[in-house]
Amino acid sequence: MLVEKILFNLIAFVLFLIIFFKMIRKNDTNYISILIIQALGITISFIEISIGIDANLLFKTIRYMLSIFIPVAIIILEFRGLNFSEIFAVSLANYLFLLGDNKRAKEILVKLISKYPNSYLAHQNLGKIYEYEGGMRRAIDEYVATVDIKKNDYDSYYKIASLLRDLGKKDEAIEMLQNLMKNKPDYYEGSCLLGELLCEQERFKEAANVYEAALRFRPEDFEIYYNLGIVYTRLNEFSIAKQMYERAAEINHRLYGAHYNLGQIALIQKDLETAQICFESSLYDELEAMSYYQLAKIFALKGEKDKAINFINKAIELEPKFLKIAIKERAFKDIKEYITVSARMDMDDSYHDEIENAELDIIKNNAKSHILKREERAAQIYLEDTNNLIDDINENTEKEKEREKEHEIERRVSNIIDMERLKKLEEIDKREENNRENEKVEETEE
Repeated sequence: MLVEKILFNLIAFVLFLIIFFKMIRKNDTNYISILIIQALGITISFIEISIGIDANLLFKTIRYMLSIFIPVAIIILEFRGLNFSEIFAVSLANYLFLLGDNKRAKEILVKLISKYPNSYLAHQNLGKIYEYEGGMRRAIDEYVATVDIKKNDYDSYYKIASLLRDLGKKDEAIEMLQNLMKNKPDYYEGSCLLGELLCEQERFKEAANVYEAALRFRPEDFEIYYNLGIVYTRLNEFSIAKQMYERAAEINHRLYGAHYNLGQIALIQKDLETAQICFESSLYDELEAMSYYQLAKIFALKGEKDKAINFINKAIELEPKFLKIAIKERAFKDIKEYITVSARMDMDDSYHDEIENAELDIIKNNAKSHILKREERAAQIYLEDTNNLIDDINENTEKEKEREKEHEIERRVSNIIDMERLKKLEEIDKREENNRENEKVEETEE
């Protein structure tokens, strides 16, 4: 056993010298902690020899771990190109960050970067801390540094674009994401953010191309299909939008927004039966009142007054703003007297402002959702406005036909009157002519 202890101390001492010279060569005090650990293991071994006892298995394991295994592991890591000091400092910084000591965590990382400017982990984790604290510009600088160090760090590309978007620099964010998608076309998060930014700038054709490309890598992603439906809705490509919504709803039956928009497209196509089925399928959560309202309109158009009254009152009960809207709706002109009037009246005439608040739904409903929440509501309103516009056009067309009919009747009456006048004039002329001839005859006889 004495031989084992001598060999242990010899190997431990050699490893101690190796770590010591690493510290001197790199001028890095992070290695001091390893030297202390090694010294502790060697001290345990010397105590065993001096007292003349054999430690139990636990103490042997501890001294081998401290003086042999840990130093050897560090040497192997650095032989493979990893920097122990970097790993140690970053780990300590992350631990302090978890404890809420951001200041000390940043100090450690800044010190590490001053020592190793090309430390990828240091820049990356410092960027995360700045982002957490709201220091967006500093976070961007750190993520840019990580990209400079590691060109294929696609996550940092995405982070930079996301932070630029938060700072209002959407053009720069789009450019960053376009570069990302060229190098990594299957980066799903990048496709979703790029499509969203393009939609915010109303560059819907470009957004459609982005989502179509993303489908090649995720052909069963209902969110992409749904977003494509929204994009094609805004492009007035209702037939394509319908296909996208149908595919999205087929994959996810609980995608109530797809059913609602399909109902609106069916209304545009004057397919009341399909529209009814779609709106019945969209009766959920924030769409419930809207769906009830649309069902009420459908039954009013069908002439089923009792059902129309029931559904419009349900809609108003859930969302009082529909009271003012319904009163102005031509479809409800025959049932206005039966519409609930007890609902509160403190709503605005227009509900288009809901678009501005729709982005908050991402956090409230599902923070991981990639559905275009803001554009989703915009598409719904767009379809509703399209239906209203069609109704206005149809009403104006009917009024124009009525006016033309009235004009035609007036024209015919006028023609008849003119003909009667002409006939009377002809009769008068004829009588006068007869009178003149009679006078001539009388003169001749005389």
